[in-house]
Amino acid sequence: MKDYYQILGVSKDASQEEIKKAYYRLAHKYHPDKGGDKEKMKEINEAYQTLSDKEKRAQYDRFGQTGEGFDKNWDFGWVWGNEFDLEDLGEMFDDFFSFGGARTTRKRNLKRGQDIKIDMEIPLEATLSNINKKINLYKQIICPRCNGTGGEPDTPIKECSTCRGAGQVQQVKKTFLGSFTRWTICPECNGEGQKPETPCNVCKGEGRVKDKENIEILIPAGIDTNQVIRFAKKGDAGIRGGEPGDLFVRVFVKKHPTFERRGDDLFASLPISFSQAVLGDKIEVSTLEGDNLVVKIPPSSQPGKILKISGRGIPHFSGYGRGNLYFELTIKTPKRLTKKQKELLKELKKEGL
Repeated sequence: MKDYYQILGVSKDASQEEIKKAYYRLAHKYHPDKGGDKEKMKEINEAYQTLSDKEKRAQYDRFGQTGEGFDKNWDFGWVWGNEFDLEDLGEMFDDFFSFGGARTTRKRNLKRGQDIKIDMEIPLEATLSNINKKINLYKQIICPRCNGTGGEPDTPIKECSTCRGAGQVQQVKKTFLGSFTRWTICPECNGEGQKPETPCNVCKGEGRVKDKENIEILIPAGIDTNQVIRFAKKGDAGIRGGEPGDLFVRVFVKKHPTFERRGDDLFASLPISFSQAVLGDKIEVSTLEGDNLVVKIPPSSQPGKILKISGRGIPHFSGYGRGNLYFELTIKTPKRLTKKQKELLKELKKEGL
């Protein structure tokens, strides 16, 4: 005999709410359309259909598995494919288990504007400090004629005729658990329960229109490629005064011809002459900021030696401290030599250099 309690992972004294939650969790995990096991899902559904029904559960507890009430050819595609999505399933459970009590509706903010996602490319130098960027977006903005109300100026606001002011309408659905009625947000008034008597001639009652808008955003110091910054309420305007969406900016940092970024550290090659490598020297180098620093080349330096300059890399994104600047020594070989240089090198060669 199948142990339905074990299949759902609940105890024998589990409440109806616990059984419902267990089934909902397992349905997400094992549904075939989500890569789960179809046979396992049928077993889970069989257990749920029995334990969620008080009479069937009592019969099961007393006599064991009856095999009644479960369709072995249950069509998963019908349930998840066309009738409702996973959020609908959650709403169905909420309503199904209310047993005719106070109606419950998982309200969605249908008035909120859409989020906007854009990519932005900046030079490596721009990561050294906070920068303000002005961008021009073609987006939903508040209607200038009705100022977002959705109605013609001085238009009275009247009760929605579809929901009669309730902001919700009834919807009947047929599911594998049978037919049930639930309440959803009124699509005509978006849950407000009222509408302008005369819709705005410009936005047709939405309270927003498509147009260009200049936006100033702050790109923080230390930002790196593929980091995303969220700017709250900089996305599309909402419907009839609804909350605006957000703006998400994904940043790409251009490659620099001289400096290579590794984390918050900067690396660059520093070509020196053979004599500088052997005897040592003090030379002037340029930084990413554009200023110059004097670095000391130790005597007998080998190609590939790394010189470190602390705190002259990229600022940490946290806002505290900076990475380091590293120069890798390379020996530059002259392409042309003067007669005197050749003679001196021959003398050095005789000395073993």
